[in-house]
Amino acid sequence: MNLVLVGVATVAIYLTVIFLQMPSLDAILHETRPAAVVFLDKDGNEIRSAGRIMGTPVSVETLPPHVWQAIVAIEDKRFFEHGPIDMRGITRAMLSNAIHGRIAAGGSSITQQTAKNIFLSREKKISRKAQELILSYWLENRFDKNQVLDLYMNRVSLVGGMRGIDAASRVMFQTPANKMTIAQAAQIAAMLKAPTSYSPLKNPQRNIKRARVVLQEMVRQGYITLNQARAAARELAPATPAPDTNIYRYWTDFVLDEVHSRIGALDSDLLVYTTLDMKLQEHVAAVLPTHTDKYQGAVVAMTPSGAVRAMVGGTDYQTSQFNRATTMRQPGSSFKPVVYLVALEHGMTPDSYVNDSPFAIGDYNPKNYNERYYGDITLATAFAKSVNSVPLKLTETYGIDSVLDMAGRLGVGTKLLREYSTVLGASEMSLVDLTTIYAVIWNDGASVRPYSITKIIDPHGNVLYARNPSDALQVLQPQTVEYMTDLLADVVVRGTGRRANAAGVLGGKTGTSNNNRDAWFVGAVRDLVIGVWVGNDDFTPMSSKITGGTVPAEIFHDIVAR
Repeated sequence: MNLVLVGVATVAIYLTVIFLQMPSLDAILHETRPAAVVFLDKDGNEIRSAGRIMGTPVSVETLPPHVWQAIVAIEDKRFFEHGPIDMRGITRAMLSNAIHGRIAAGGSSITQQTAKNIFLSREKKISRKAQELILSYWLENRFDKNQVLDLYMNRVSLVGGMRGIDAASRVMFQTPANKMTIAQAAQIAAMLKAPTSYSPLKNPQRNIKRARVVLQEMVRQGYITLNQARAAARELAPATPAPDTNIYRYWTDFVLDEVHSRIGALDSDLLVYTTLDMKLQEHVAAVLPTHTDKYQGAVVAMTPSGAVRAMVGGTDYQTSQFNRATTMRQPGSSFKPVVYLVALEHGMTPDSYVNDSPFAIGDYNPKNYNERYYGDITLATAFAKSVNSVPLKLTETYGIDSVLDMAGRLGVGTKLLREYSTVLGASEMSLVDLTTIYAVIWNDGASVRPYSITKIIDPHGNVLYARNPSDALQVLQPQTVEYMTDLLADVVVRGTGRRANAAGVLGGKTGTSNNNRDAWFVGAVRDLVIGVWVGNDDFTPMSSKITGGTVPAEIFHDIVAR
């Protein structure tokens, strides 16, 4: 008798120690996680998400019955009949394993699997198994069967560390769990035995074979008819890889920074409605690397009013996450329209004559690109040929402050040096900034403030931010705009931007910085202003053959000629 008491006391002490070592049940059940941010395009379509480690929560009540029935049929067919532990299932599994001489079947109930998925590690120790049993009883004491099944479906990990059958459904079939067909539900349920080994993406034939078993069990247990199973079996197929969202990553990184600046720290999931045109983004991301060879590149496309429609900050996001669309670089001759706008405002016209000849201010004496001078030429010719002496002479005539003031009206003045080299693009600016300058011109001279977000809401539909567009200011007069658009149109017809010309192109301007470190083209079609940059991240020179009129102009051409 004493030995029995000692044994009981020993077991009680052991279980007490195990219980004390268990995690905080309520704390883990209500664990916090990083806020998930879902980015949507201009039409409300999902682009991608950031910080998402779980799919959308699902429940027995909100899912089509065949989704949860497929899981119960293959994992725990007596789930609604037994308690936390299925002794009949455990006995059956033990006999099967003994007959096969290996682990051929498992006996864990869905409740036990839920306890393991939520609270415990996967280490195979007696103490962990004891904790699993204790937790299973705790779960069924606290929740009803449907709620336990909900927990299981939302916490099981099937794909890439993400939790929940909804996440698996979105990755495997690009559809939410509440839209899954019987066939898809069977294929997801088939993964539960071993997610990688039975993945419809990595091991489709093994997945399909087991999915047929799932369908048979669903028929046997009365969840679906034989005809439904046969129809579903014909639909079983390998999963299609989800589209590569890396082509959107430069954009979503850029937008996420904007989200933080708008609402601060993220303490809830968010839906961020952006201005992105997904088809244009995909097209730009495909075109850019076909031209850049060993160099880097970036493209920004926005509407004349400033809605950013595409942003590709490099040739390959996986190789480099550095966003070159927002990096400060020297714009070279692509800055010259600012100077010409000053001249046009002071009464000059495209037909006014200017003199192209060597020009120096102190020690600063830049030459034309080809070291050739044309003498007396029209303003339009000087602009089309992108000569250097004319904008310098115009600046001497109208004053450097007039140029800086014009740049300020166009949105970039505070970032410029008060030096004559600024006239030829020595002051750095980003591709977004440069594209904005041109957007003002094609926005009929009205001010432009680029924007990427139209609305941010939380999961409950509360609007945390909504863009409230202010009235644009008229910063350029209609006559000035007309003359400048004529100059820009001439560049792609007979000037340095001829390679950019295509049907519908309104005009553009090339730019090349010193020693060919940067090459630019900014141009427009009816509803888009597009800026292109090519160069090296370390500022080393490119080939002398790479100028704004070559690779960047060709990239622009292929984007708009789609």
